[in-house]
Amino acid sequence: MSKLPTDPNLEARARAAGATGFPAPETIYTRDHRVMCDGGGGALGHPRVYYEMGDDGFVECGYCDRRFILEAGPADER
Repeated sequence: MSKLPTDPNLEARARAAGATGFPAPETIYTRDHRVMCDGGGGALGHPRVYYEMGDDGFVECGYCDRRFILEAGPADER
């Protein structure tokens, strides 16, 4: 399978974003297909949102980028 052509400007921005030194988003492993995220709660949290994992076996929060991975699912690389 051949690699699709990509935008060199987009690739450069992605490399720059990876070099910022920010830690990777938090990853939470779960046995449930339906998950809830509130950003950790407290004053620094965000509104409570619920997500349903699809066939990919993971979902990312639209507010805080926290990643939820289904244990023993297709995205579990542990």
